Amino acid sequence: MADMLESVDVELDTSGLNCPLPILKTKKALNTMLSGQLIRVVATDPASSIDFAAYCAQTGHQLVEECCENGRFIFVLRKK
Repeated sequence: MADMLESVDVELDTSGLNCPLPILKTKKALNTMLSGQLIRVVATDPASSIDFAAYCAQTGHQLVEECCENGRFIFVLRKK
């Protein structure tokens, strides 16, 4: 994950927010980004893992990386 942090274009912390807010805030941020850019999203909602996988499958954005650290779910998405 350390290598990916250096190349991330946008950081988004959605800690404390529950579904669907992490996805909605991510969608809003992605709308301001260029194709191919990376966004790193931090979430605390346990359902976010399922939500982000489904969101990427539906929208065509790539889920580059996903991990869980100390109860925080971290997602790196590449905008389509």
